[in-house]
Amino acid sequence: MTHTSKSLWLDYVILGLSIFLIFCLLFDSYIELPVILAWLGRWHPVVLHFPIVLLLIAVFLGLTGKTVPRVLLLAGVLSALVTAISGFFLGKEALVKGDLLYWHQWLGGGVALLASLWYALYGTRQGQGIYVKGIQVGLLIFIGLTGHYGGMVTHGEDFLALPADRKKNEIPENPNIYEHLVAVILDEHCVSCHNPNKQKGELLMNNYADLIKGGESGKTIVFGAPEKSEMIRRLHLPTEDEEHMPPDGKKPLNENEIKVLERWIALGASDTLRLNHVANTEPLVGLVKEMRAPDPMEKWLDLPQVADSTLKNLSSDYLTIERIAGNSNALSIDMYMPPEYDSSVITNLQRVANNIVELDLSAIPLGDEEMAVIGSFTNLEWLEIDKTPISDKQMENLASLKKLRLLKVFESSITDKSIPVLKNLTSLKNLYIWETGISASTLDELQRQRPGLSIENGFDKDISAFFTAADSIPKKEKE
Repeated sequence: MTHTSKSLWLDYVILGLSIFLIFCLLFDSYIELPVILAWLGRWHPVVLHFPIVLLLIAVFLGLTGKTVPRVLLLAGVLSALVTAISGFFLGKEALVKGDLLYWHQWLGGGVALLASLWYALYGTRQGQGIYVKGIQVGLLIFIGLTGHYGGMVTHGEDFLALPADRKKNEIPENPNIYEHLVAVILDEHCVSCHNPNKQKGELLMNNYADLIKGGESGKTIVFGAPEKSEMIRRLHLPTEDEEHMPPDGKKPLNENEIKVLERWIALGASDTLRLNHVANTEPLVGLVKEMRAPDPMEKWLDLPQVADSTLKNLSSDYLTIERIAGNSNALSIDMYMPPEYDSSVITNLQRVANNIVELDLSAIPLGDEEMAVIGSFTNLEWLEIDKTPISDKQMENLASLKKLRLLKVFESSITDKSIPVLKNLTSLKNLYIWETGISASTLDELQRQRPGLSIENGFDKDISAFFTAADSIPKKEKE
């Protein structure tokens, strides 16, 4: 076969493929593919990168005034046509085509057809003019848009979206379990493969009705029976199992997320169930609390920088200062009684006041000066001042600790006069307060006013003896 006949033969191939592509796009709804062509469509992800690279090189050469080799353009056109047609075959596997897949197919077809038109004009008078420049610019636009829609089909509609405001994803006080928890989990881990644009296993998970309907494997969810639900079964399969979901390469669900799905199904998998509809003893309540809590490392990102040399200077044989984790600027401080007590060891901590989140001063003879300094630790979340001689007046220094979650003041001299301070510690979740001057009736009233506050006001004798013995051990020996 001569060079001219080879070229003519390739021209006919390109023309034939272009006509076939146009036919496929126009008569999509009428076409049913044989099994072998459906299988060929699965090669689309393998071949799609070739036309992108080849055509971008050709466009770059053309727009910069350089000669575009005919063989380069030919390879780009043929691979673009093959990619567009195989993509059409692959798209036929979707029972219902969403808007993303629809636009991805037409834009991909546009790339192939524009490239074919450029090839048809190659070597002609029109092939050197403004028309070809327009085709080249059009190819850049179409390639970009096709890739954009393809990325959203594969990875979800928000794949290239700007980062969302975290507050929009916060769990409300009384969440709808499906809308605010289940749907969010599915959207993050499952919807990218189970949506109208990419309907794996004939299963849609982007809305409640289709989730309940199930897919080719049957019912995804069995109401009230998570152990019989296909979705839960697949989540618990070994990661190497080909039926494990999400598939390898996708972000797996964590343990809490799986438990939320299980409890939601166990409670009937309703799309109207709210948190206040279930008893406080229901495990789902605890799971929601854990999911609502912010990531500790993130909430400490804004703490001021503190140098290791500063921590070394403030530390002593009786005062240990540690970073909460790695290079975090959040500090945990632990002190035990030295042979000779000097309050300056504590007052000097004023230098890192904004970094202290945990402070253990159990059995230290705290006075007015030390308590005033502790009151300036506004990021403090954990405070142990049990077995200290603190007074009601000194307790008033703690009123500014709005982030305090845990407070141990047992075996101290405080009385009912300290209750207003405790009431105003709005973040307080755990209070250890036995053997003080606070009356039982006052504690009962505090519990009624703050039902979310866990108040520990006594141990049985065996446990108390254990803690007494434990507290007599120097802290470094405990470690």
